[in-house]
Amino acid sequence: MQILIIEDEEKIANFLRRGLIEERYAADIALDGKEALYKYDINEYDLIILDLMIPKVDGITVCRKIRSSNSNIPILILTARDNIEDKIKGLDCGADDYMTKPFSFSELSARIRALLRRGNKADPVILTIDDLMLNPATRIVKRKDKIIDLTAREYSLLEYFMRNQNVVLTKTKILEHVWDYSYDGLSNVIETYVKYLRKKLKTVPEDMELIHTMRGSGYIFKAGNNA
Repeated sequence: MQILIIEDEEKIANFLRRGLIEERYAADIALDGKEALYKYDINEYDLIILDLMIPKVDGITVCRKIRSSNSNIPILILTARDNIEDKIKGLDCGADDYMTKPFSFSELSARIRALLRRGNKADPVILTIDDLMLNPATRIVKRKDKIIDLTAREYSLLEYFMRNQNVVLTKTKILEHVWDYSYDGLSNVIETYVKYLRKKLKTVPEDMELIHTMRGSGYIFKAGNNA
């Protein structure tokens, strides 16, 4: 899951990003409204955390613009504005939830999970392919009846693959979605994690290969013979 944090206080933005990564999300940061709208236009996000008091383009305007182009993406306002009028204005502009600062990260995390469940009703509750199962709500991954233990990054990579079955994913797309734009490493990190994931998904030697390398293009996640 990819989350856009729109917050002009870098200390808070970085705190949110670190916490979300520990919760197995990928996260981008936008420090003002103009940057937020630009990143929203060129990327695919699953949820947005939005401060109202941001420079260049204010949070209410950002919320309205995003909502006018996408009626489904969950928007959670996280702001120091705590009076009733601001809450009403924030919800009326299209936000799905409203939290005030200071805040508990555990509560924020719970609200994010609730919004993602509500905002992805069209998605399958359980992601499956062949005999592999991933439950986004519990984050449990099984092959047949065996639970597969994954690191946070391995889980994020697998979920991205499983939500994009039979689609060729370039290394650039994978880096942007799973590692986000702040990652300045080389694309061989993807090859490393694909290797880790392939090994863990092979619970027995007879298990079908699911991650296929598309030479010169990237990877495709599908049931079938190696590409």
